[in-house]
Amino acid sequence: MHILYEARARVVGGRSGSATIEGGVPAIPLAAPRALGGDDAGANPEQLFATSHAACFLSALRFVANRRRLVLADDSAVVAAVGLGMREDGAGFGIEVRLTVSLPGLARDLAASLVQEADRVSPYSHLARHGAGIHVAISD
Repeated sequence: MHILYEARARVVGGRSGSATIEGGVPAIPLAAPRALGGDDAGANPEQLFATSHAACFLSALRFVANRRRLVLADDSAVVAAVGLGMREDGAGFGIEVRLTVSLPGLARDLAASLVQEADRVSPYSHLARHGAGIHVAISD
């Protein structure tokens, strides 16, 4: 795959630490959610993934609408619900994602067609279905 853009984030302290993102974005305090024994005093990875997936999916919707010469309403929205739980194999954790899409002003059948196409276009949807090329290395 030819990479068009690469983002970098550095996390210290895990779920109870902080994340810094290259490019001048302010540091993001991290905290485990209460459901996992934390105090909700910062963002958690599931919230950040939900935000990323929703933003990317809405962009994919706008992309496919544009290809069809359609304009989506400014108040079009995507809500992503990201759940974390134990995998059925018991070997670790898994993630489940639910997207709810609002496309005001579009007929339901047209909206469904756009959502289906955006689901094929969105890299986050592709990641959820097919995984990603993950390369893990130890730094010096």
